[in-house]
Amino acid sequence: MAKFEQIKIIRWTKEKAPTQKALEEILHNEGLSYYLWSNSPNDLYVPHLHTYDKIIYVVHGLITFILPDEDQKLTLHSGDRLELPANTIHSAAVSSQGVACFEAHC
Repeated sequence: MAKFEQIKIIRWTKEKAPTQKALEEILHNEGLSYYLWSNSPNDLYVPHLHTYDKIIYVVHGLITFILPDEDQKLTLHSGDRLELPANTIHSAAVSSQGVACFEAHC
């Protein structure tokens, strides 16, 4: 897979939120290796970065990614996909309902 050049969000535009199985099928069809993780309500991640490109799909719940270098906050809902380039400094705040996401490294 090509390296990500910029942060990209692909919003889920269908009326009904996707099932976990539907998101797994998307990732599988792209040939990605992925895993499921979740966080409790109101969990916070301090600013950090990763040395690899990352794809995140929200299965359920809400999470907001904070990008201090770009002065942006990106809130992801069920079905939304975030493509995060390597070495992007970010933090995250989980909503009061918690969150579950699929993550793949590229």
